[in-house]
Amino acid sequence: MLLIKNAEIHSPSPDGRCDVLAGGGKILRMHPDIRVPARYCEVIDARNLIAVPGFIDGHVHIMGGGGEGGPSTRTPELPISDAIQGGVTTIVGCLGTDGITRTMGGLLAKAQALEEEGISTFLVTGHYAVPLRTLTGSVEQDLLFIDKIVGVGEVALSDHRSSQPTFEDFIRLAGETRRGGILSGKAGLVNIHLGDGRRGLEFLRRALVETEIPPRQFLPTHINRNPDLFEEGTAYALAGGFVDFTTSTVPAYMEAGEVKPSEGLRRMLDAGVDPGHITFTSDGQGSLPDFDAMGRIKGLGVGRVTSLFAEVRDAVLKEGLPLATALQVITSNPARLFKLKGKGGLAPGMDADLVLLDPRDLTVHSVIAKGRVLMKARKALVKGTFE
Repeated sequence: MLLIKNAEIHSPSPDGRCDVLAGGGKILRMHPDIRVPARYCEVIDARNLIAVPGFIDGHVHIMGGGGEGGPSTRTPELPISDAIQGGVTTIVGCLGTDGITRTMGGLLAKAQALEEEGISTFLVTGHYAVPLRTLTGSVEQDLLFIDKIVGVGEVALSDHRSSQPTFEDFIRLAGETRRGGILSGKAGLVNIHLGDGRRGLEFLRRALVETEIPPRQFLPTHINRNPDLFEEGTAYALAGGFVDFTTSTVPAYMEAGEVKPSEGLRRMLDAGVDPGHITFTSDGQGSLPDFDAMGRIKGLGVGRVTSLFAEVRDAVLKEGLPLATALQVITSNPARLFKLKGKGGLAPGMDADLVLLDPRDLTVHSVIAKGRVLMKARKALVKGTFE
C-alpha cells in the first residue's frame, strides 16, 4: 500500500488538506488523518505539496507518426520517461497521416507495452483517411471487441493530407462510431484533425444542425492552429460543441499566428465558453511539419508529451486562471469525454493516479500511477525497457 500524508487536495476542485491511502491500484481512503503501521505501506510526506489527479493526454502518437517528408521523417515511439516527467498517467494513442507503415496492430502492441511499464493506455482506431483501417474490419466491432479502443481518429478534415471525404462519408462514419459506442458502453468519440483549409469546421457545424448525433461525439483538435480557426472554434464551442487545443508547437507555427493554448483557454472562457467543453492534448510524438504554399515540407518538429502540463501551468501563472479551472482540461474533462472510468479525479474507488505539485512554481514533484510511484522528489524511479 501507499500512504500520502498531509497533501493539499485538488480533485481537481480544491478539497483541503487530506491523507490518501492507496492499494491494489485504487484509492482506498481519503481522510485528514490516516494511520497505518509503516511496515504495511510506503509513506510519502506531501506536506507543502498539492495533490492533483494524474494527467490525461487524449492525443498521442505513441508508436510515432509523421512520414510527410519521406521515410526518414517518421517520428520515434514514445518513451515512458517522457510521460512520467510530464505527469501523464493516462494516454489515448492514435495513428496519424500514415496508416500504412503504422498499423492498428502495432499501435495496440505499443499501448500494451506502455501499460506493462506503468501507465494506463487507451486507443482510437483508424488514421487520417476515410474509410478507416481498423483491427477487426469495422468500427463497431473494434469498439465492441477491443477493450482499449474507445473511439476513432484522428480523422483529417480541411487538410491537404486528408482523404477529402464528403459530408455524407463523414457523418456515416460518425453514426457507426456512435452505434459502436452505445453497444460497447464506451465513448465512441470521433477525434478530428483540423488543417488550415478554408472549410474549417464546416462539417461539424453542419453535424450540429443537420443530424441527431450529439456534439459530445466529436472532438476537433488543433483548434488553436491559426487565428481564424480559433475564432471559429470559439463560436462552435459556444453553440454546444467541444474543442481541443494542441500544446506542442514549433517556432514556425507561432510566427504564423498559432494561438498559445494557455492564452486561448483564457480567451475562450472570457467569451463565455463552458469550461467543461475544452481539453488540451499534446500531439506527443506526432510530426509538426512546416509546409510551403505548394504543400512541400520545409521543416519538421516532434510533439512532446511534456508540453501538456506546461501550458496548464502557464494558464495559471501567466493568464491568471484558477488552478482548478486549468486542471479540468487535462483531468476531469477528457475523463468524461472519453468515458475513462476511475480517471480524472481523486476519490475513494478511483484509480490511484496522482501528481504532486510544488505550489511555489507548480512544477511536477512526484508521479503515482495505479498506486505505483514512478517519480519521487523529481527523480524518475521507472524507465522504459530500452531506456
